[in-house]
Amino acid sequence: MFPFPKLSSSFGLIGNDPKLAFRTQPGGITKLAEVRNIAETDDAYWSQYVQLFDSATDVYTLITSQDIRRALVEAPENVKTLINVITHRLFNLISDHTFPSPPATLASGITNLSPISPWAQKERDPTKEVLNCLRVLGRIIPVVFDYEEAFEEELFWMQKPVPGLSSSDVDVSSRSSEPQFVIDDEDEGERSSQPTLPEDPQSIQPKKQLQPCLAERLFSSTIDLMFCCGFTLPTSIQVDHHKINYVIWDKGIGSTTAVGSSGQLESNKSEVLRFLLILLSKTMYHAPATVLTLPNRYASHFVHKTPRRLVLSILCSLLNTSMNGEASAGWTGMVDKMPYNHLIMAKKADEGRAGLVGLCLDVLCVLLDYQVGDAADSGGANAPGERGTPTTQSNAFRYFLAKLHRPTDFDFVLNGVLLTLETDLSSASNLLPGSTRPVPYILETFIFLWKMIELNKKFRAHLLESEKLLDLIAYLLCFCLENKDKPQHHGLCRALSYVVQSLSAEMRFAMRLQDVMPARIPIPSKWQALGSAGDFFITSIYSIVATTSGSLNSLYPALIIAISNVAPYFQNLTVISATKLIHLFTAFSNPMFLLADDSHPRLVFFMLEALNGILFHQLASNPNVVYAILRSHKIFEEMGTFTLVKGLREIRRVQELKEERARQSARKQKNAAANSDTNAAEDTKDSLLLSNEGMGEVTSVTGRGSGETITQVPTSDSRDSLPRRSSSEARDLTAMSEKTRGKMRERSISIDLLDPELERIAAAGIGKNGFVPTQEWVTSWQQGLPLDPILLTISELLPRITEIAGSGSRHASSRRVLDYLKSVTLEGILPPAPSLNPRRFQWSDASMVWLSSLIWGEVYVRGSNVLGVWNGRNVRLFGVRHTPTPRGVGEAVQNVVGGMFGSGSSNDQIPATGTPLQRLNPSR
Repeated sequence: MFPFPKLSSSFGLIGNDPKLAFRTQPGGITKLAEVRNIAETDDAYWSQYVQLFDSATDVYTLITSQDIRRALVEAPENVKTLINVITHRLFNLISDHTFPSPPATLASGITNLSPISPWAQKERDPTKEVLNCLRVLGRIIPVVFDYEEAFEEELFWMQKPVPGLSSSDVDVSSRSSEPQFVIDDEDEGERSSQPTLPEDPQSIQPKKQLQPCLAERLFSSTIDLMFCCGFTLPTSIQVDHHKINYVIWDKGIGSTTAVGSSGQLESNKSEVLRFLLILLSKTMYHAPATVLTLPNRYASHFVHKTPRRLVLSILCSLLNTSMNGEASAGWTGMVDKMPYNHLIMAKKADEGRAGLVGLCLDVLCVLLDYQVGDAADSGGANAPGERGTPTTQSNAFRYFLAKLHRPTDFDFVLNGVLLTLETDLSSASNLLPGSTRPVPYILETFIFLWKMIELNKKFRAHLLESEKLLDLIAYLLCFCLENKDKPQHHGLCRALSYVVQSLSAEMRFAMRLQDVMPARIPIPSKWQALGSAGDFFITSIYSIVATTSGSLNSLYPALIIAISNVAPYFQNLTVISATKLIHLFTAFSNPMFLLADDSHPRLVFFMLEALNGILFHQLASNPNVVYAILRSHKIFEEMGTFTLVKGLREIRRVQELKEERARQSARKQKNAAANSDTNAAEDTKDSLLLSNEGMGEVTSVTGRGSGETITQVPTSDSRDSLPRRSSSEARDLTAMSEKTRGKMRERSISIDLLDPELERIAAAGIGKNGFVPTQEWVTSWQQGLPLDPILLTISELLPRITEIAGSGSRHASSRRVLDYLKSVTLEGILPPAPSLNPRRFQWSDASMVWLSSLIWGEVYVRGSNVLGVWNGRNVRLFGVRHTPTPRGVGEAVQNVVGGMFGSGSSNDQIPATGTPLQRLNPSR
């Protein structure tokens, strides 16, 4: 008879398995809540928490958040004891000279083990114990953040008097060696300008008698672990017996050589960074209304109290690892580059090198985004409401990122970002779509790039002068196009639209749009456009707006403003681009969309401003645009006399037409299986299709659409009143010749009365938000539209164009029209061109809260997809909705559409595959 095979205890099937006993036996996790006042000297019990588990998954499986919550309610003193025991062992293990190498006997850090303890006879593994300390603390701290503030305050921030400080409590700066590099651009002068007063010895004495609080010691230990030789750094760089070496992890900024790494070292780095994010995650528990007023004490301590030397090492380590992410992605072997290998091996997106890079970017984005209380930018603010610049006293990480100034460093960052973007875009557009894994940290990459552009003016200038600027433009727009139909990525799309607006305000950016897109850029064929980069710019924005059914209406202002910013520099736009500009104006002037929300008329204003920019500055260079304006003259003329009654009549006409088509469709279905949508599709072929937001179901070329809208998220440009005509512009109009003023169409409006049916339509509200338009409101923005230059152009050129077009064949007459428009001049007809004042993206409180929720939402999802770090917690910065999803369906990195004022309706919560999270919704 063959002997029965012995089962491994790792399967958890044996009755005496320690892990199974920890979950089921009275001496395990249940004891934490059921037995009051467990003694701190009960090492037989506490040792399990640092020696039992073999992975982070073990900790998060065997210790649930419900276990910790129950213990906090029924025996809070035990949770406090557990945290004290774990942190004490963590500090002792780090200070032990045997760490991270396992000694042959029990370490001195743990004493008085019970002789009957199952761990007494085992050889100690300090590295495993340190990891378990981080894992267990990482399991407990999110629950404590969700508990009583007084408990958290006493546990983490209370300073206890002690006779003296131990070696583990010494300021880490005292152990620092000479700096690996310095950022010497103006920072020395700023620091030296601050007066330093001698400290009173009597005021110092009490501080020496206070032990650093637990939170401070945890941050100090976490930083030490980030730079511990043999744990996160190779032992080859250890100097003598000093195992803590604050050396930059990877080559790049501040370091020309890589110190080396391995799979285990990078895994340990990931564990430490995850714990650091947990310490900083208190922001997630703040309501959106208090995010900018209620400081995160942990983040404030980290950005204020971390020594300068360590800030530079941490910043450059995270930055270099992130920018070298894709370049080093294949270090594990060629097997990872095999097509579809990620599906066969079923690796998680957050494992290995990708997981480390993602965590580095998460920490970077969190630190660079933090601007609450004393961390808010203050330097350089000269006017009320103006945003300042970071200083060493506000946020050291933002400050030193802003001080980078070497062109080689800028090239390193730009090349790293572009390589990441190229890798991700290629995964969806190569010959074998889906054969390679998409980059799981694409959102963080874009946010980091945005922070670089925002904070570092020299990097912005370097980017605008770089030959790779067009590459970045292509990637920004292509990622918007690729993700516009994925609700879980709408937060990414919105961030990209703001980056586009920020760059469009730069003249150099606009000038580069005259160039041709380089062939090296892997633009998917479906998004390619003939002509220059400006043509690609217009057609891409048109596709984003026209195909999203209004679901991305929060993007429209930024994208249309970007077109308005660069319009004065457009040259030789193609017929397709010119037509799409007119289609955008037609869609935004659609009464169903125009009357649906009080912010929508601004889009009409921006489109008129863009067309005026072409007429004023590039008239002869864009005959196709002028010809398109002249052919669509009725749309502009109707807008000049638009009233509420006219808009409501058009809405009623479209509704009646839809009802008639519905009846015809029903009759056709009875007679034959005809497609009821054929006629509608033919009618809307030449019109802009923006359904469900008042910009859809355009029934004919001149018809208007129907639909509804949702409240737009307010930004600096989305809800302000329409810009008024300046006094200088008024003087210019007054100074025009009598001939010009005679040709200007007088925009007199006859106000008709509403009949009962139109009153019913208006009172019912046009959009989803129930906005009720009035004639007074229509008049307030209609009179401010910059229609005069376009109407003057139509009045001056249309008769001549009609005459030319009426002679000869259609093809020949069109050619003659274009030749004529290339030589035409409207000097003396149009008023003097206004000065160019591009609209830059301006941060508001709402947009800052939105971005913070976007970043922390991504951190939340990453932690939930891997271990469920924050599952079940009462996070308030954004809303979370869970839906049951069977395992093995697939994997999707969920994104957040965060924000303070986003929609919270159920219609917004679109399921995502492969994740237990259905959607992260913005808190109101």
